[in-house]
Amino acid sequence: MKKILWWALCALVLQGAAARAETFSEGVHYVELFQAQPVDTGDKIEVRELFWYGCPHCYDLEPILNRWLKRLPKDAAFVRMPAVLRPSWAVHARAYYAFEALGVTARLHGRLFDAIHRDGRHLDSMEALAEFAAENGVDKKQFIGAFQSFGVDAALRKAQILGRQYEADGVPTLIVDGRYRSTATMAGSHERLMQVVDFLIKKARAARRRGDG
Repeated sequence: MKKILWWALCALVLQGAAARAETFSEGVHYVELFQAQPVDTGDKIEVRELFWYGCPHCYDLEPILNRWLKRLPKDAAFVRMPAVLRPSWAVHARAYYAFEALGVTARLHGRLFDAIHRDGRHLDSMEALAEFAAENGVDKKQFIGAFQSFGVDAALRKAQILGRQYEADGVPTLIVDGRYRSTATMAGSHERLMQVVDFLIKKARAARRRGDG
């Protein structure tokens, strides 16, 4: 019996070591971009999420992503970016950037996801989004002003350009340090996607240490 228990313990240890040492394959679990893109996070490794408020998969990723953010490495920084892969997505991208301009993203980001996916609300126009913002304590005129502002116009254009440069064809998509792209489909699940991101952060860290451009 002791011998059986000893072998069982060894097997568990080996399984744990294998899990910690797990690697992921380029072309299967992630791709390296043809051309690395600049990051907005300076000395920190950038983890950028491309999302759309209307996407149910983005909504499903939110709680998993939020748990992962609690253990974000100190040398990494997280950036959200609304994807504009279709013209109809622009209205939600404008809403996100209006939230950013008004300093209410932390309060309204999750609430907008809930309103659309949990509550089944059709918030796909400036007027409907302004009403939603007002319900959540944001002055309606201020929201509309931000929504239509030059700053939001510029942010929207940048998101459109970056989406093409990241070669993104769907959401949610995660870009690590402007170099690597992965999705839940490539990874196999939302939970596994965050494991791929951890792996890619290590790759990006090593690339920075080598001074790779």
